[in-house]
Amino acid sequence: MAAIVNGHAGGTIDPADRGLQYGDGLFETIAMRDGRARFLDWHLERLAEGARRLALPMPDTALLRNEIKRAWPRGRGVVKLILTRGVGERGYRPSPDPRVTRIVSGYAWPADIESRSLGDRLGICRTRIGRNAALAGIKHLNRLEQVLARAECDDARMDEGLMLDDREHAISGTMSNVFFRLDGGWVTPLMTESGVSGVMRRAFRFWAAEQGVAVEERDVPAAELTAASAMLVTNAVIGARPIRIFAGRALEVDPAVVRFKAWLETQ
Repeated sequence: MAAIVNGHAGGTIDPADRGLQYGDGLFETIAMRDGRARFLDWHLERLAEGARRLALPMPDTALLRNEIKRAWPRGRGVVKLILTRGVGERGYRPSPDPRVTRIVSGYAWPADIESRSLGDRLGICRTRIGRNAALAGIKHLNRLEQVLARAECDDARMDEGLMLDDREHAISGTMSNVFFRLDGGWVTPLMTESGVSGVMRRAFRFWAAEQGVAVEERDVPAAELTAASAMLVTNAVIGARPIRIFAGRALEVDPAVVRFKAWLETQ
């Protein structure tokens, strides 16, 4: 791993940084190929929206683009970009004049990415995801719900877990967005009260619109999923994976998933 902190390679993080103390910040996970970041404009748009909603100063995007490229300049890799509110006094109250901390880290592309079984078996997690419209959609640093839910996947029942909210509505995977084939069209959960509005989720909806494939965004009660003929999970690194087994029931691989995966390879 190579890390750049506030522009300095190998820099350190102050223990008083609010990202460490309170999870006060945002992050993006970006797929890289030879210094080019896939869907970077969309990542930076979401980061800017998150910064606006958390009242964080947004760094200059040209600076961020340069540091992302520095973190992984060649070959295939993954860059994680973190913004925090920076160093602050003890206590929750944020400074009215924060100095944002930037952390940009580069990682080698997972060698087993194609053989990983993230999309093979999807089960329902016991851990529920909270509803909070103030944080819904953005990729903030508070991920303990996902940590607890992801721990449930380390068994023989499922490779990825579906997280529900307190109403028993489907929201997302532990590390992915989800799409369900229902009544002949694709459906994906709303992100207005919970979840992360993923860049790859946006990519699938963009591709589908160009192809004339219907994708509806709405509440999805878990009870409806017994009627789903196909399912898809997406994130920035895996791209798109079809679900082959949901809660012990075999599903088909929809041809749209195959076509979308082929389109992703051109991006």
